[in-house]
Amino acid sequence: MTDERSEERGITSDGDYPLYANRNDTLTAASGRPLRDLSLQKTLSEEISSEDYSISAETLRAQAEIARGAGYLQLAQNLERASELTAVPNETLLEMYEMLRPGRCSFEEYQALAQRLRAEFDAAATAAFVEEAATVYRERGLLRRELE
Repeated sequence: MTDERSEERGITSDGDYPLYANRNDTLTAASGRPLRDLSLQKTLSEEISSEDYSISAETLRAQAEIARGAGYLQLAQNLERASELTAVPNETLLEMYEMLRPGRCSFEEYQALAQRLRAEFDAAATAAFVEEAATVYRERGLLRRELE
């Protein structure tokens, strides 16, 4: 999230943490339901479902901005990638998880995965992470060995 977008949303690195307590008037769940509407009582009465408890990309980007402002750059990057992955179906996430285990894919398959992340899900930061992993796997001999 850029500084301009943070300012537009009223999110700052100081004073907004924790978001649920300080920004729940502007944040929503992935379903679009405002966070202030989530409660145990509504869950028990089935007014809301488990889907209403999925975190939104916007909330993850806000958390990333707070982490960045506090000097936690790696955490901010992780949260930004997580925000991208909210657009990826769970089944696809599990497939990607399997692919990223050492020895599971060739360098070209990792490149194809990165391209898919960019093209299908607009997940540039995650795609760059996959490309970096592929390079490290190649350097350390952790790619899938082709059958001779």
